[in-house]
Amino acid sequence: MPVVSPKAPPKTRDIQEATLPNGIRIITELMPHVRSVSVGIWIGTGSRRETPEENGISHFIEHMVFKGTTHRSAEDIARSVDSIGGGLDAFTSKELVSYNTKVLDEHVPIAFDVLSDLVLNPLFRDDDIQKEKGVILEELKMEVDNPEYLIHEIFSSNFWKDHPLGKPILGSKENIKHFNGDQIRDYFGRVYAPGNIVITAAGNLNHDQLVRLAGEQFSTLSGNGVPPTPAPPVPHARMVFRNKASLEQVHVYMGMPAYALSHESRFVCYVLNTILGGGMSSRLFQNIREKQGLVYSVYSDLSMYHDAGCLAICAATSVESARKVVTTVMDELRQIRDEPVTAEELRRAKDHLKGSFVLGLESTSSRMGNLARQELYFGRFFTLDEMLASIEAVTAGQVQTVARDLLQPEDVALTMLGRLDGFKMTREDLVH
Repeated sequence: MPVVSPKAPPKTRDIQEATLPNGIRIITELMPHVRSVSVGIWIGTGSRRETPEENGISHFIEHMVFKGTTHRSAEDIARSVDSIGGGLDAFTSKELVSYNTKVLDEHVPIAFDVLSDLVLNPLFRDDDIQKEKGVILEELKMEVDNPEYLIHEIFSSNFWKDHPLGKPILGSKENIKHFNGDQIRDYFGRVYAPGNIVITAAGNLNHDQLVRLAGEQFSTLSGNGVPPTPAPPVPHARMVFRNKASLEQVHVYMGMPAYALSHESRFVCYVLNTILGGGMSSRLFQNIREKQGLVYSVYSDLSMYHDAGCLAICAATSVESARKVVTTVMDELRQIRDEPVTAEELRRAKDHLKGSFVLGLESTSSRMGNLARQELYFGRFFTLDEMLASIEAVTAGQVQTVARDLLQPEDVALTMLGRLDGFKMTREDLVH
């Protein structure tokens, strides 16, 4: 039998763009080998645009649009996508709000009609607002009962002190209770405007069809909506100790300033984060868990925004081991600053990252989200080969340079939450 050579994968992504006359951007990516299509309507600002009195309103609106529109009841909204075997979801982050759906390619028109209805025609009825306050207050209680959520919020409010990035996405109990229809409609009108909306889709789709559907739904939407340039946050290296007697463990959260998402050294930062605490083979996991047995879980996490970033290290341990965990983390930070990483470790981190990037772009929903983030943060699109080449180009010297820039003891913020019984640490303990 003749040997058939496998077809080489395309080197570039099949991405097309269009802009409606009112400024709404539509970006699609054809993935002809699948039968699904994921569509998202993205609002280009999340909770960091809110004033202190508005904190939590982006998330509140995200809930409210599902309570009913001028064309559909809440039950109609739920059934419309369920009935065609699709999924309907939404989320709010610090810098984005997303409404998205995933359906079979033949059901794109009905799915897009539902999504558009949510974003364009919510009713914001007073009765629904009052009921949803109860739902979100219960959500807030549920999250506060989760120590991982609580310590993150305590850390963020101190690290990004007096800045919207430090405020919780859900908002405060007081704000949630005081939201009203006029306030919600005013914020919605200012933010859900053409200059602030991006529509993305990926899968077995037709670009012209998506542009036509978007034009039919959104062409009459007016307003500016482009947010003012926000003041960049200033990080604070604060040390905070919060006693919570109901917890069996002490939760440790350490963080330091990192780069913004568009920074030229972001791929070096990704590699550094991977080596430090990005998996089971990372330095923190191997040393603190495997060699010393001080924790069950320890990892590092990189949060990057338009104009700032934070590299955080998270762990949970006993109060007796808390000091040892913190000092061991500081030792690891010092070592990665002072000594170049080995060729083997660099290779392992690159392969881990490259695998994560490739696997993370295999589904239509992940491609759809990737299109939105690249448009909103970069204004251009990177091929998979470009991203893999950027990872591969990282050198041990660059990792050490970035480590020396970011991992300074005086910049480390520390938060502890748990049954502390008076336990504290000082700045001097971090510079031992």
